[in-house]
Amino acid sequence: MPAESVAAFVIAAFALTGSPGPATLGLSATGAAFGLRRSLALMTGIIVGVLIVFAAAAAGLTGLILAQPLLGPIVKALSAAYMLWLAWSIASAPPLSAGPSADAPSFWGGMFLGLGNPKAYAAMAALSSGFVLAGAATADALLKGAILLGVMIVVDLAWLLAGSALARVMRNPTWSRAINIAFALALLASVAAGLM
Repeated sequence: MPAESVAAFVIAAFALTGSPGPATLGLSATGAAFGLRRSLALMTGIIVGVLIVFAAAAAGLTGLILAQPLLGPIVKALSAAYMLWLAWSIASAPPLSAGPSADAPSFWGGMFLGLGNPKAYAAMAALSSGFVLAGAATADALLKGAILLGVMIVVDLAWLLAGSALARVMRNPTWSRAINIAFALALLASVAAGLM
């Protein structure tokens, strides 16, 4: 296992999972709207969903799933519908000072976001096929998956912390509404870009 290959994989993993997209913007928006602790379930679900996408990509199943004439469009439509609901939940969340009256997105919602994120399929296909870290296919996939897990935890926590850093501002009803709407619009823009 050459160190250069591992370093290249780590850099690519940070770039592909850390760039703005539906999951990262959703995490920041959820962190801002609901706070760090109430957003951890969503983050965990996203990571699990993306790891499932990675496993499918490593096994060669991603291309087969998305190439199906009926299944590909259904997956895209369902994920777009969930992301629209998430954007609405974020835009309509009450200020943090109002207390935890609204339900924060759940682990299952995060897993669905990870599984339904069009960016995740392209990124995981690139990571699974673009690098060789071990000679045996199973060892290669397991090593990539372990490194990817570590990278995603760091990246997702960074996005979540960035959003939750706005929590103090989010106690002001006017600022809260404006920031939530801005995050929701950014999430919708990333969904539109991903579906094109």
